[in-house]
Amino acid sequence: MSSSSPFAFARPERIRAELGAEFTGEGTHFAVFSENAEAMELCLFSPDGTEEVARLELPSREGSIFSGYLPGVRPGQLYGYRAHGAYEPERGHRFNPNKLLLDPYAREIAGQIRWDDALWGYDLASGDDLTFDARDSAPFMVKGRVQDPDFDWEGDQAIARPWTETVLCEAHVKGLTMLHPDVPEALRGTYEGMVCEPVLDHLRRLGVTAVELLPCQFFLDDRQLLDKGLSNYWGYQSLGYFAPEPRYLRTGDTAPGAIRQFKDMVKRFHKAGIEVIMDVVYNHTAEGSERGPTLGFRGLDNAAYYMLSPENPRYSFDQTGTGNTLSVAHPMVLRMVLDSLRYWVQVMHVDGFRFDLASTLGREATGFDREGGFFDAIRQDPILAGVKLIAEPWDVGLGGYQVGGFPHPFREWNDKFRDTVRGFWRGDEALVGPLANVLVGSPQQFNHSDRGATASINFLAAHDGFTLMDTVSYNDRHNEANGEGGADGHDNNLSDNMGAEGPTEDEGVNAARARRRRAMIATLLVSQGVPMMLAGDAIGNSQQGNNNVYCQDNETAWIDWPHRDDALFDFCSGMIELRHAHPVLAQDNFLLGASSEEGRVEIAWFQPDGREMTPELWEQASLRVLGLQLDYSAREVFLGGPRPLFMVLNAGDALEFTLPEREGGWVRVLDTAADDCFAEQALEGAAAAIPAQALCLFAPGA
Repeated sequence: MSSSSPFAFARPERIRAELGAEFTGEGTHFAVFSENAEAMELCLFSPDGTEEVARLELPSREGSIFSGYLPGVRPGQLYGYRAHGAYEPERGHRFNPNKLLLDPYAREIAGQIRWDDALWGYDLASGDDLTFDARDSAPFMVKGRVQDPDFDWEGDQAIARPWTETVLCEAHVKGLTMLHPDVPEALRGTYEGMVCEPVLDHLRRLGVTAVELLPCQFFLDDRQLLDKGLSNYWGYQSLGYFAPEPRYLRTGDTAPGAIRQFKDMVKRFHKAGIEVIMDVVYNHTAEGSERGPTLGFRGLDNAAYYMLSPENPRYSFDQTGTGNTLSVAHPMVLRMVLDSLRYWVQVMHVDGFRFDLASTLGREATGFDREGGFFDAIRQDPILAGVKLIAEPWDVGLGGYQVGGFPHPFREWNDKFRDTVRGFWRGDEALVGPLANVLVGSPQQFNHSDRGATASINFLAAHDGFTLMDTVSYNDRHNEANGEGGADGHDNNLSDNMGAEGPTEDEGVNAARARRRRAMIATLLVSQGVPMMLAGDAIGNSQQGNNNVYCQDNETAWIDWPHRDDALFDFCSGMIELRHAHPVLAQDNFLLGASSEEGRVEIAWFQPDGREMTPELWEQASLRVLGLQLDYSAREVFLGGPRPLFMVLNAGDALEFTLPEREGGWVRVLDTAADDCFAEQALEGAAAAIPAQALCLFAPGA
């Protein structure tokens, strides 16, 4: 085909180290990595992707990088690769030039996967992955699209808000906007819809400072899900680490390209004072196990891109529960991950990343290593070390649970906070001690290696599990719609339906649910660390008891704006405002039992009669109440605001609590059980009435 092609490679005008398709102004330089391929062909396609118009062997190979420069190839050109080499699965090699391969560095993806057996490198019908399939996969495969990087950022700069001032909101692009009545219909489910004025107004009034977006890098819908009428809603099946997911694009003749739409979203978030954190999935890809399709990485170099079984390289080495594990310990795979991260920061202006199953990224030959190559590379990188980095600190492999095990500058999702707070307010026994730990930033997990009190990302609910509303509305998960017999999802949700399973007309049950949610939200926002809210929790969103909506791209997973709880929203907004008004609640340093300032302690714990806690009380399983006085750390820069604060968390019956004597007395500034939760009330005397199932906060009087 190349002999009659109008395209011909030329010598580039300079040495180019970039991988991917780089438009130079006159042509495009193509470069792709493969350690074990024998030859690499570049395939060019017609604008609609249906016709392969040229197939040319890349002329240059140096350091396992195949490259070539094509004059005249401009933005908009569709392309892919075919890799030639050994098909020896027993040695880990699965090269098959009949399979069109997506460029791992493609900046934009064109078309959609059309699932067909031809996408597999072996004869899928036979079930034998040692066989070889000669069918061409190009008609069913997505293609890369050459991009023009030009964009007017209008002076946009990173916000770089301190962690102590950060309040995160985990959100799904489609789920946040699909049912919002004030979002124009054409913008629902799109990047543009995320930054239309009704959504921005909601986020600003709530008070969150950053959105943590579920995966927005190109991902696939699993074939088996589509066969069941479902889809990959969450997006944790990445295939293109440089390309915005096209399903969130506004379409039409006048719609900008994918990169421009994503950049516009980031720029408008920044103008609203909101940072953008991306959930990224560098632990595995959408190609699955050795029995999965050949779409990109597997065909380019299976043995380099993936961890393979040390006993038999025919098989994937699965540390993620998805069938494969990306071999981030390989220097060129590590380079791809770092190039991807830098691209999203430098070119797309995102403010940080949340790393899915991040323990996998720290796996070396001896297991998880917090001093491993990935972490070392991040920490020495002047671009990446300065953005927000959040780890999901576990995977499914041996020794994969690593909460507290990540190095600075990573922050970590803290599931111990979620479980402790849910259990305490449910009335579980022996949780006063663990509650004290999470209230002050979980020092048992994070106070080591010079880490600070913002290392913990505290949350009550996230995309995976019950929403906050469902946590107080269901005892059991209800996942039947997922097609797995209701057996998928967590079976230990620490939930409590409070007298009725699901929605109820019982006013007493509904009032009790509302009170507990307020107490839990208040706990989140008075705790040291970085609070994260799940989008929809502030308006009472329910998923009807489904705690694993990964495949529910419908009203089950979309936020139920029409039935929003405005009173709860006002409470959440007030709590975030209260947190910002009292910087003592969000400090950089862990608090100590005493400080160098004479007559002042940073933190002290109390029992209802006003005495400080004793070892015997800490060990009392039936204790349901805890008092806490906190002040600024002696190492903290004083930021103003009342000092100290006193809080009481009472998961039991109503009681009186004696506060420490203080000149000027105390003023109640929060009572989560009151009709007006934020009404200020001076305390007469030292004893305060603390309602049942309530959190009360007191500030110094005049």
